[in-house]
Amino acid sequence: MRIEFSSSIREIDAADWDSVVRESGAPVFYEHAYLTAFEQAPLTDVESFAYFVARDGDKPVAVTPAYLQTAPDPLRHLHEAYPEARDQRALLSHTWHCYDTRVPATAEVLPRLLDAMIRTASIFKAQWCGFQNVRRGGELSAALRANGLPARHLAARWSTELGSYEHYLARLSQRARANLRRNERRAREAGVVTEVVGVDDAALDEITLLCDKTATRYDNGGFFSGPAFAKFVTALGDLTHVVEVRQHGRLVAAGVCLTDATRFHTWRCGVDYAVDGRYSPYGVLFAESVRLAIRLGRTTLEDGRGNASFKRRHGLSPRPLDATLIRI
Repeated sequence: MRIEFSSSIREIDAADWDSVVRESGAPVFYEHAYLTAFEQAPLTDVESFAYFVARDGDKPVAVTPAYLQTAPDPLRHLHEAYPEARDQRALLSHTWHCYDTRVPATAEVLPRLLDAMIRTASIFKAQWCGFQNVRRGGELSAALRANGLPARHLAARWSTELGSYEHYLARLSQRARANLRRNERRAREAGVVTEVVGVDDAALDEITLLCDKTATRYDNGGFFSGPAFAKFVTALGDLTHVVEVRQHGRLVAAGVCLTDATRFHTWRCGVDYAVDGRYSPYGVLFAESVRLAIRLGRTTLEDGRGNASFKRRHGLSPRPLDATLIRI
């Protein structure tokens, strides 16, 4: 078995890469098209890109992306867990924009990939190497611990399984279910219209401004690079579904959603709460996102991190996430 290194995802055959990703069940953040879009329009500062492919003969059996970063922590969770790593270079897999870190590989290949990452981190003169947003209790978490990487808690991501929309509503408390239905009724009465569009038809300039405004409101202004966002979303193409919520033509909420084989990711949103009427545009956006996921046949809704009270109230469950870093 050999480990190949590339500094650009475009040097790696997409079919080879994606065959491993899809066989492993890794999320959309690992697909060749997503990594290509991120390389073309990085959403955060990246000093160097690193991609590893393990081959058994000619057959790819494991892949992983990694990124050399000095400021890899736009939400500050990583440096709360690892204050000693603040402002130091780190080779990490994946970026913070992926909240479900995997290593598409079998357990016996992981030590070889780790060795390759650590050697590369040393060549890059990084002080740290490791993984962030690893689900606690998962296979990767257990494998990393077995290979000597300790885990520290970061945050939680939120998800739920889906059936029909009525089945989803039936799982909620009576109050939450009534609130969703009341909110949708009030939104209709207030002239709210919801539309799902592809990236070519989406109002990305408006959406970018609204998302940036929302991020700043919640002190997450450094999470996305505004100028790169529209370019990145456009490059994702068919992986993306955009939900636009408008009142009398004005954009009051928008969601950029990603899909893979089984999951629907409500990946980024923006909301303007200064609306005419007693309704929540975020509630409208969330309900339409659930419906869209079901229409597309996705069985899992992934709703990212944060906003725990809303997500718990609306039937999502927390998945604790850890970081596993080692000093080089």
